[in-house]
Amino acid sequence: MRPVLSILLFSTFAAAQQRFDVVVYGGTSAGVIAAVAAAREGATVALLEPGRWIGGMTTGGLSRTDHGRKETIGGYSLEFYRRAGKRYGAEVEWYFEPKVASQVYGEMLGEAGVKVLVEHRLKQAGGVLKRGARLVEIRMENGARFQAAVFVDSTYEGDLMAQARVSYTWGRESTAQYGESLAGVRPKDRSHQFDVQVSARGEDGRMLPEIQTAARGELGAGDRKVQAYNFRMIVTRDPSNRIPFARPAGYDPKRFELLARWLAAETRRLGREPRFNEVALPGPLRGDKIDLNNRGAFSTDYIGKSWEYPEANYRRRAEIWRDHVSYTAGYLYFMATDERVPPGLRAEFAQLGLAKDEFTDNGNWPYQLYVREARRMVGEYVMVQKDLQTELTKPDVVGMGSYNSDSHNVQRFVQPDGAAQNEGNMEVSVKPYQIPYRILTPKKTEAENLLAPVCFSASHVTYSSLRMEPVYMIMGHAAGVAAKMAVETRRAVQDIDIGGLQRKLKSQGAVFEWRQQ
Repeated sequence: MRPVLSILLFSTFAAAQQRFDVVVYGGTSAGVIAAVAAAREGATVALLEPGRWIGGMTTGGLSRTDHGRKETIGGYSLEFYRRAGKRYGAEVEWYFEPKVASQVYGEMLGEAGVKVLVEHRLKQAGGVLKRGARLVEIRMENGARFQAAVFVDSTYEGDLMAQARVSYTWGRESTAQYGESLAGVRPKDRSHQFDVQVSARGEDGRMLPEIQTAARGELGAGDRKVQAYNFRMIVTRDPSNRIPFARPAGYDPKRFELLARWLAAETRRLGREPRFNEVALPGPLRGDKIDLNNRGAFSTDYIGKSWEYPEANYRRRAEIWRDHVSYTAGYLYFMATDERVPPGLRAEFAQLGLAKDEFTDNGNWPYQLYVREARRMVGEYVMVQKDLQTELTKPDVVGMGSYNSDSHNVQRFVQPDGAAQNEGNMEVSVKPYQIPYRILTPKKTEAENLLAPVCFSASHVTYSSLRMEPVYMIMGHAAGVAAKMAVETRRAVQDIDIGGLQRKLKSQGAVFEWRQQ
């Protein structure tokens, strides 16, 4: 982790005003690769990270890569995984340790000469100065100001994009809006649902915790509800590297009454204890570690508690973040210690603990809340369901996606029969498809020097496939090269030579076509 820290500590403080060719706001995986790509093209680049660490989910807990068809991943995205592989003496590594991801990103940024500035958060109001459709300057809470020819918003939240007054949305479209059969409120899915009846109310008739009081909504209807967030926990069974799950402050086992009842009902239904991999998803990693993810009706996903996040102010987001920490720490402690958890399952959780050698400067807790989806830009072209299923090719292709449409549950509600149920899960396979450059660009009348490789222009259905870390990097690569082209030619990002961009990306290993192996 030292290479990253040396860059960050050197670059924490900035002069009051600085100018670069390209300013990238948001040190996510897309932001890192966009900054590296632009710098390798010869641009002067600053990467501004609102928090303390770079890499987003790639260094923050999501180490079991959602790669889909590996053959569709190329360019600087694939370079990252190859560099990670070298750390383990392998050609490529998809299931790395977070500390290794941090080392690789630090190496790439250092070699490219990117100026990395952490704890540089956009002012909550008045953070963007525009003249017409051009962003001129962005202003940080710490007083620093940055001017650039091109700006890149690579945050999960899209705060720069929003302050630039670019059209955006959040939540779910209805089936009617874009003619998407998968849109809006969903019928019961086959996965991560209550497959056995569990009452939503206690013996006193009151609603149990972690269930919403509002109705589900009509099937196919749009809403402002957002799929569940969680922390991708890095845990281990290695006694020499394990920190047992601790009882968190304010812990109340009553919070998990629905979970206890579900485990008991599942035990009766199955005629045996639920298995570990039926209530959580353990992804083996290098270093004898596990990337622990959500699985089942009640797991690490904090269902229904992400809805406010996209539009919330910084203070409220921090509260939501802390609430997710409390929920996750409580869940892990409950599963490892509570007598209502079946004994075999409880013993398996008790064998796990936080990895002592990860996130050492954050109490061994993952750096990043898994913001699976927040704001989404509404550009001239919105990528929708047909672009994943039938209209797979694009004239302005800059990369490929291949992961299935994957939305986690959005809400937990009470059915008419009084039982609890989840809604919103969607796991629908896709064919490898081309990603158009147009989804990275706003409407030209709104912003002509801004690119958005994370909060790009897509419907909820399509975003659920594109929102994977290697694909963010693919789009970051395209955004970085495109930004330098716009700087060099003094054109709007919407008007750069697409053919030239494609030739450059292909020369750098980008993949535009997929053939069945």
